Amino acid sequence: MKKRTLGQGLTVSAMGYGCMGLDFGLGEGVDPAAALGTIRAAYEAGVTFFDTAEVYGPLTNEKLVGEAIESFRDEVVLATKFGFVIGEGTRGLDSRPEHVREVVEASLQRLRTDRIDLLYQHRVDPKVPIEDVAGVVGELVREGKVLHFGLSEAGAETIRRAHAVFPVTAVQSEYSLWWREPETSILPTLEALDIGFVPFSPLGRGFLTGAVSADTEFGERDIRRTIPRFTPDAMRANQPVVEVIARLAAAKGVTNAQIALAWLLAQKPWIVPIPGTTKAHRIRENVGALDVTLTPVELASLTEAVEAVPVTGDRYSPAAAAMIDR
Repeated sequence: MKKRTLGQGLTVSAMGYGCMGLDFGLGEGVDPAAALGTIRAAYEAGVTFFDTAEVYGPLTNEKLVGEAIESFRDEVVLATKFGFVIGEGTRGLDSRPEHVREVVEASLQRLRTDRIDLLYQHRVDPKVPIEDVAGVVGELVREGKVLHFGLSEAGAETIRRAHAVFPVTAVQSEYSLWWREPETSILPTLEALDIGFVPFSPLGRGFLTGAVSADTEFGERDIRRTIPRFTPDAMRANQPVVEVIARLAAAKGVTNAQIALAWLLAQKPWIVPIPGTTKAHRIRENVGALDVTLTPVELASLTEAVEAVPVTGDRYSPAAAAMIDR
């Protein structure tokens, strides 16, 4: 497995694995035994960078990941997140320092570990100064309970303010061929500060692979039911993006997923995607993207062709979009 380095010298496998969909977010999930096998299959494929969060489940995903990696814990980089209120009814944001400490202690127990390699603030809490958040994470690092600090869906100003208090190792946000907003201010900020970037949903929540279409019916627990970009009309309008990717994939004898991931990997050497899947053979397919080389001409042609398609639909529901830091 090839390696890449995020900020603060944190070296990880060049392809990570997002564990969320195993039991949360994209449907009913899979049987726990199968989920454990999938995580272990990722490790066997060379993946050593695993991403979870307390809110996934909620609380169940961390337990699943902790059990799956226990036998090879010291050989992997484990990332999790804090920042939500977990309870009945509506979940709000809570990054008060005392709450961050409570979450870390509980996550350590669920993950069956004595330290979290990379701890992200899941969403920026407008009620808590980011300096206070960076400060408490810095304390947890000095105590050995956390090794690195990360931010998720944070704006450029927030990243700079946090980094001035305690060094940020990585920022996680959505980024793919059909969502390129991070190129405007996030990627330049990260490059200037030597911070790594971890794109989630690098395959457009499955759309870029061609696996879902306007005819797909999403289950009750599938968050894509709430996302404007996944209405039948939006998917029909966005289908030309998939067709552009498919043409290049066919010409190179690879899959849509491998083209989409190879495009991401080619953007910056400090970008590490974390595609998620419930199937071991898809993990191997995703890892195979590391061996796909796109020439400068292919990259330019692919980018230009996708840019020519006006993508229809927002990437989040209004409620979820309200939590994104600008």
